Amino acid sequence: MAASPKKPAAKKPRDNRKAELLATPIEHIDVKAIDGRAIVEAWRKMSFSSRDAARAAEILNMALADKDCSVWLTLAGSTSAGGCMHVWRDMVEMNMVDAIVATGASIIDMDFLEALGFKHYQAREIPDDNTLRSLYIDRIYDTYIDEEELQAVDHTIARIADALEPRPYSSRAFIWELGKWLAAGNAKKPGSLIQTAYEKGVPIFCPAFTDSSAGFGLVKHQVHRMKAKKPYLTIDAVADFRELTDIKLAAGTTGLFMIGGGVPKNFAQDTVVCAEILGHEDVEMHKYAVQITVADVRDGACSSSTLKEAASWGKVETTYEQMVFAEATTVAPVIVSDACHRGHWKKRKARNWAKLFA
Repeated sequence: MAASPKKPAAKKPRDNRKAELLATPIEHIDVKAIDGRAIVEAWRKMSFSSRDAARAAEILNMALADKDCSVWLTLAGSTSAGGCMHVWRDMVEMNMVDAIVATGASIIDMDFLEALGFKHYQAREIPDDNTLRSLYIDRIYDTYIDEEELQAVDHTIARIADALEPRPYSSRAFIWELGKWLAAGNAKKPGSLIQTAYEKGVPIFCPAFTDSSAGFGLVKHQVHRMKAKKPYLTIDAVADFRELTDIKLAAGTTGLFMIGGGVPKNFAQDTVVCAEILGHEDVEMHKYAVQITVADVRDGACSSSTLKEAASWGKVETTYEQMVFAEATTVAPVIVSDACHRGHWKKRKARNWAKLFA
């Protein structure tokens, strides 16, 4: 008598609950599919944050129209997880951005994670956070990440590091290797920010790189290599500062489009001071600057300074600067869509700053 076929194992209640909570993936907004110009024009006739945002859009367009200006994007916070990932990717694709300075989480925990085929999810229901921990679900406000998928990112970073020459790398150089690895056929999702930047010659810097899944993966790489008495790679943060300063010196005129604040904002601004320390007394302050943030200036939380205050440090000119105190996922896509449809990017010359480090 033939054996009865085995029934598939029933899902555990834990697995069912986790599937329920991770049922709705984040859908990233497409700035090409909407036209932000009408909203920006309406903002221009209003007051408060609306008019600030309209002026920010105007300054971004001025920077893009300035043939001598190199535009840098800085990213802090969780906008990529919240639905803006393709906004930043499309800015690179459309030649609106020549260099990126970001948190490690923005680049690895969010962009690289999705490049590996994983998702971010809408938290339609938020149970007790200890319950989420028991299900291995990480929460960013009303967004979920599957911790098991995030740990797969950690292990992938370790495997890539194991395959590289054991030497010091700037974060820029290591992320370039990630882009190369994705472009070699390893990407499960095409068109990630990392891969697009690699293909466009746009360097990405993460000055606090190990504060991310990259850190876990690189620690694993180093510990295993040390146990095997083999050499290992390291991340050289000083090289990051030197390389971005090299870009500032090569660029001359620069504009900053800053999402949030933190280390990326200060790191990008400090290249002016670093260039002066190196003896370049004629280095230009950043000519154009927009910062979108919810941080309060009264307690120093706005990365210690508004853009006007940054002028006292010799970092930012005050002629074309605008602070926008708003949550970035609400206004940044409109501002970028406005720039997309006005089309100044079509006449920009690609800088390909990655060539400086070839």
